[in-house]
Amino acid sequence: MEAADRHQALKDAINFYVDLMKAYGPPGASANSFNENLALFNEGKCGMWVDATIAASFISDPKQSKVADKVAFAQAPVAVTPKGANWLWTWNLAIPASSTKGAAAQTFVKWATSKEYVNLVAKEQGWGAVPTCTRKSTYANPEFQKVAKFAAAEKKAIDSANLSDSTLPKSPYVGVQYAAIPEFQAIGTGVGQQMSAALSGKVTVDQALKTSQTLAEREIKKSGQYK
Repeated sequence: MEAADRHQALKDAINFYVDLMKAYGPPGASANSFNENLALFNEGKCGMWVDATIAASFISDPKQSKVADKVAFAQAPVAVTPKGANWLWTWNLAIPASSTKGAAAQTFVKWATSKEYVNLVAKEQGWGAVPTCTRKSTYANPEFQKVAKFAAAEKKAIDSANLSDSTLPKSPYVGVQYAAIPEFQAIGTGVGQQMSAALSGKVTVDQALKTSQTLAEREIKKSGQYK
């Protein structure tokens, strides 16, 4: 795919998102993050929400959600290709190299991600409270499947993310959306702000894309990666 075609595909996708949210999204959508959308959904004020799999346990919990008994789960819809229509991310339990308690920390991490820990949470809090996306064996547990009606869809979503083949045109990069470079955070924040501005009507999609390209190039130049 040529650069012009890539640009058009990106422009089409963002225009679709902006138009969809303006027509059917909640008021002030550009200011909403995970917690705000979670609150809207749990109050029954959101008909469809495409977000992280971790939300499934919250919106299906009758203690938190007014619509827990009315929720169904499916994979994210696609327009052209399922590639890139998902995102694989994880919150890791990392141990800093500077730690003087590395062995103890490793013991804790091993326990906190173990079957024993999952079973302990299930025993004390119920299977609906166990951490998801942690162990494959959890999804195979009949007790978990009974209370987690999202289990099959969540497992399918995780399994469908392909780190080495996540785009329709071939890409030299590995990962789904995330680029493992120090500049990613600054670029991601800047581009996100531009998308928010386009959604709120402060700038056009074309302007948002142009500004995003400029700030991305600036960050890469500052890093010395351009020869």
